[in-house]
Amino acid sequence: MKQSAIVALVAGGAGFIGSHLCRALLDRGFEVICLDNLQTARQINLVSLEGARGFTFIHADIVDPLPDSVTRRRDIGRIYNLACAASPPQYQADPEHTMLTSVVGTDRLLRLAEQTRARFLLTSTSEVYGDPEAHPQREEYRGWVNCTGPRACYDEGKRAAEAIAFDFGRLGRADVRVARIFNTYGPNMHPDDGRVISNLLCQALSGEDITIYGDGSQTRSFCFVSDMVDGLMQLMEADGIELAPVNLGNPEEFTILQLLERVVAQTRSTSRVSYKSLPIDDPRRRRPDIGRARDLLGWTPRVSLEEGLRITCDFFATELRSGGDDIRRLGGDNRQIAAE
Repeated sequence: MKQSAIVALVAGGAGFIGSHLCRALLDRGFEVICLDNLQTARQINLVSLEGARGFTFIHADIVDPLPDSVTRRRDIGRIYNLACAASPPQYQADPEHTMLTSVVGTDRLLRLAEQTRARFLLTSTSEVYGDPEAHPQREEYRGWVNCTGPRACYDEGKRAAEAIAFDFGRLGRADVRVARIFNTYGPNMHPDDGRVISNLLCQALSGEDITIYGDGSQTRSFCFVSDMVDGLMQLMEADGIELAPVNLGNPEEFTILQLLERVVAQTRSTSRVSYKSLPIDDPRRRRPDIGRARDLLGWTPRVSLEEGLRITCDFFATELRSGGDDIRRLGGDNRQIAAE
């Protein structure tokens, strides 16, 4: 059943997950304002949304004061904050901006939520758990994060964003929800973003050496983007939600070598495998406990890794055949670090 024309502001809406969220909201009858600085978004994601009925794009950075075209509106009913570079090569390229996006940007959007009385959802991250000692990771686990390392701009920024959001919620200033999202993949990913699935698929499809960091025994849990978007929307629309973070991710756990086997089978690649040393603070294991999401929302992922890889492989293969941006020029420094 479609919603009436509630206005949803999606910060970071031109990005990988954000563009899928914008499309899903439009399909459900929302009016969507997509706010993005286009720092890491792909232009094709925006092109596919422009012209859709009820869609508006605003080029802006939430580190800066929000534009008048946003702050003057009083009809915004939902605010999704997905605005932050989410893969290590991207967020480490400008760590100061990454931190400010999470802290200053989240504060600006929360103040907008207070002003408009909109529901607010922060997409936090499994990175708040760091290189976890507890496995699988439950929301109560406080993490093992290197707060001064090269990933801290993202990890600590998201932890601070959560703190601000929960304070707004405790003080009754905004209706707040926080999702800690785990590795997500699917169409609209940037081929050069450093995520492990985009790395392996694009290298395999282009015939380049396939890069594995470490011995490949580190584990990740991969959630297809349609499942993630469904979880985000369910969390936003659920009434009476406890003021606590909610893990969203696929609890099936795979080693990187197991993922490589599936990628090779899907692409029929004959590429060689090249092993490189692990990046600093690379998590050894990553798997969400989604009991809270299951109990509160009735949410569980539906798309298997095999099916999701097939769809994502088809997406990248189509782009490769059409001379898609960046697939042919993947760099050797991309790192398959856990990222959304």
